[in-house]
Amino acid sequence: MSFQIVMAQLGSSENKQENLEKAEKALRDSTNLYGADMVVFPEAFMSYFEVGTPTEVKINDAEPIEGPFVSAMSELASKYGVWVVFGMRESTEDVDDKRVYNSTVVINSSGLIESVYRKTHLYDAFGGKESDTIKPGDALFEPIDTPFGKIGLFVCYELRFPEIARHQALNGADILIVPSGWVKGPLKEHHWENLVTTRAIENTVYVVACDHVNDYYMGQSMVVDPMGVVIAKGNENECLIPCRIDLKRVQEVRKKLPSYIHRQPSLYKGAGIYTS
Repeated sequence: MSFQIVMAQLGSSENKQENLEKAEKALRDSTNLYGADMVVFPEAFMSYFEVGTPTEVKINDAEPIEGPFVSAMSELASKYGVWVVFGMRESTEDVDDKRVYNSTVVINSSGLIESVYRKTHLYDAFGGKESDTIKPGDALFEPIDTPFGKIGLFVCYELRFPEIARHQALNGADILIVPSGWVKGPLKEHHWENLVTTRAIENTVYVVACDHVNDYYMGQSMVVDPMGVVIAKGNENECLIPCRIDLKRVQEVRKKLPSYIHRQPSLYKGAGIYTS
């Protein structure tokens, strides 16, 4: 079984309407030019604010899942008959915590929401402090069944935590979707390439990592197959990156490389390693 996925490696702005227009063009081109079954947008695609933007501006920008941006993306998914994955700032009802969620929404080709994931591991690293404005979610994404196989998902910085990807694989994921906003910096490209590839190899799954791109984020989105082969990659500019994914490849690789079933969870207990 195979399907066509397109990574919409784009930048966004603080103008949501412009971002929706950019999303529609990406969906139109992805379906018309590449026959996309699923289109993946970057982390926090709904709106981007430059470093130094006042915190209250970012907080006031947030919307509920039932808000206008998600509704508009749902209409686009239905219009073009394609599954859509994208990131947003989700408002909360916690009056004592002024932060918002960094959420990823999965919408099916009928325009219905299949799942919402709130990023749990926040980017308090390399001088950044995501937790100043983002409230962490309290649960990992649970893989979902789709017409294209079982999909797992996590976001950007969470590539650095092998337990998260393992959780997805142990719960049946064939493909890991990773919407990202990978910040530029010394050795960051090296980390990105190696982490995306490693998560694919150690779990014998596909990893689809779609990165935001602008002067702050680096682009270079990647699709890596279960054997660690890079089968699609973007450059440093905005672009659509099509890739055909064949789920038979997962079974072929697991047959020749059965590390997945060679695990010995009883030996890992007490070592701080995910064992279920």
